[in-house]
Amino acid sequence: MATLTIELPPHQAQTTLNLRRWAELLADAELARIEGRIETDRHGHIIMSPPPAPSHGSYQARIALLLQNLLARGRVLTECPISTADGVKAADVAWASPECMQRLGNRACFPQAPEICVEVLSPGNTDAEIDEKMQLYFNAGAQEVWLCALSGTMKFLAHGVPHPLESSQLCPAFPKQVELP
Repeated sequence: MATLTIELPPHQAQTTLNLRRWAELLADAELARIEGRIETDRHGHIIMSPPPAPSHGSYQARIALLLQNLLARGRVLTECPISTADGVKAADVAWASPECMQRLGNRACFPQAPEICVEVLSPGNTDAEIDEKMQLYFNAGAQEVWLCALSGTMKFLAHGVPHPLESSQLCPAFPKQVELP
């Protein structure tokens, strides 16, 4: 089997298309009635996912609460739309420092990633899909990407570090295991 390599445009070059397309999608009244997550690819095409399982949302809420308590100076965001070199992707949870929020502003889609982007894994996620999303977040400026497994086990990854970290560098007190009440 032949290997296919796709070269994505530079993040900055893609951002103009992403922000324009995202504004169009947000203005679409028909699309607003559809339940589920919407992201785009680098061509502006819609990628839809069904609503996640209740445990997915519970992990999102728990991670957001823990982040807010541990990093109170910053802003916690859920379903955070981020312009990447491969379209707009929505981080399940993100955290941005006050300085980062000042740069990003009050936008419907961020042109750069906040410092921390968190993905809560779903049963249908493949390793390749999650690895791509992680690399897209790093390319868009994330300092750390966290992965929450179906069991609540956390994996902390940092930009430029080839292996998972023992704990987050930005939030060292964040637990390695997220427990649901």
